[in-house]
Amino acid sequence: MKVGYLGPKGTFTEMAARGLFKEYELIPYRTIPSCMDAVAESEVDVAIVPIENAIEGSVNLTLDYLIHKQRVPIIGGVTLPIAQQFLVHPSNSTKKVEKIVSHPHAIAQCHDFLQEKYPDAEWEYMNSTGTAADYVSKHPDLNIAAIANELAADEYGLYTLHSNVHDYSHNRTSFIVLSRQSEEIQISGPDHVEDKTTLMITLPSDFSGALHQVLSAFAWRKLNLTKIESRPTKTGLGNYFFIIDVEGLMDDVLIPGVVSELEALGCGVDVLGSYPCFALSVNKANV
Repeated sequence: MKVGYLGPKGTFTEMAARGLFKEYELIPYRTIPSCMDAVAESEVDVAIVPIENAIEGSVNLTLDYLIHKQRVPIIGGVTLPIAQQFLVHPSNSTKKVEKIVSHPHAIAQCHDFLQEKYPDAEWEYMNSTGTAADYVSKHPDLNIAAIANELAADEYGLYTLHSNVHDYSHNRTSFIVLSRQSEEIQISGPDHVEDKTTLMITLPSDFSGALHQVLSAFAWRKLNLTKIESRPTKTGLGNYFFIIDVEGLMDDVLIPGVVSELEALGCGVDVLGSYPCFALSVNKANV
């Protein structure tokens, strides 16, 4: 089986992929859309992409591309602790850092550290933390540093100038597993933490109080919602759809009953996936 992930090598997404699929072939892709295109076009059997960070919130690119471009079923989820390292080329370990490169979320997660230690350094955003580490390794002539993980430091031969530079110790990132072969592929992980069903709901434009009615459909059935988020439909200002995570797998009665009730109200309802979720430690992800 081939597993695509947001690359290059040394990203947190690779760590998540290793934790769930270490026995399979892992293939890096440069961007989140290219990774999702690969699974949609059957270049790979499974794709893993980030969906949410505990500090910075949802990865909107993943959500929007999943909804508007490649509607591939979600078959699993995994959460990974995030530990950011400040990496430089070994030949530059004593030089002043003039520029810091990384993914926008990674830089934001280290804001306090950067303001204290490198307030004058320039920031440059890249597609992933792995891309940033690769860039630093290939430019020893530049006084630059990357914010990335320990895997990237090992992969690209970089020196850890500062360890654990993230601002919050409870930082976590969640990833989703996508596959067109939802019936054939079974996911198992070291720590199964929950099951969830993810729905996309579009409200009717001419129904006052529609969101209240939507939430009521879950409430009276005693279905617990673990997340609700709005995103623009891209059809006009003020038009939104909602992504709702329901605790538990799709059953034969309760969630289908919600879907039927909401459709009767004129809502559009799509089931994006019903799947198990796992938690990984950094050590288990690196095995």
